[in-house]
Amino acid sequence: MYSFIRGIVDEITSTSVIIDVSGVGYEIFTPNPYSFSEGVEVKVFVYQQIREDDNSLYGFKTKEEKELFLKLIGVKGLGPKMALPIIAMGSINGIADAINRENLLYLKKFPKIGDKLARQMILDLKGKLVVSGEVVEDEKDDLLEALKGLGYKDKDIKEVIPKVNKELKVEEQIKESLRLLVGR
Repeated sequence: MYSFIRGIVDEITSTSVIIDVSGVGYEIFTPNPYSFSEGVEVKVFVYQQIREDDNSLYGFKTKEEKELFLKLIGVKGLGPKMALPIIAMGSINGIADAINRENLLYLKKFPKIGDKLARQMILDLKGKLVVSGEVVEDEKDDLLEALKGLGYKDKDIKEVIPKVNKELKVEEQIKESLRLLVGR
């Protein structure tokens, strides 16, 4: 499994880029191939899909785009070829916000996304998308609720939460948040 590919953009097509890595050209399907420039060295975060009749690479400029793509293809009925236009047409924050607010109209503006698939996206992804290092869950966020329970104000909590390492367990996140709140 590949994590990323670094090489020089050799060719740009309407759906993909060809990345030359030491003389081997990798075709990588990407949400917006024209955001790349030929002859420029790039690092592309990739997902490899291997099926009986397919072995494809899907690439993204940022880890956040790749993570969103992986979440989207986890939705029942939504494959990689449907997920790419969603990422190309929408912002990560906009997509996460639409899912968390159950905004069907926003989701249905994407190609091949009808009412049924938009509802499935909401069902599968609501409260599970990470945006800018912060889980978009509003009231459901365990860290937020814990700090509120300890008597801290929303304003202070919202300043501290982005500074907390989200890789830590919730208990460790609470301790780190308290250190930041007390040290102000």
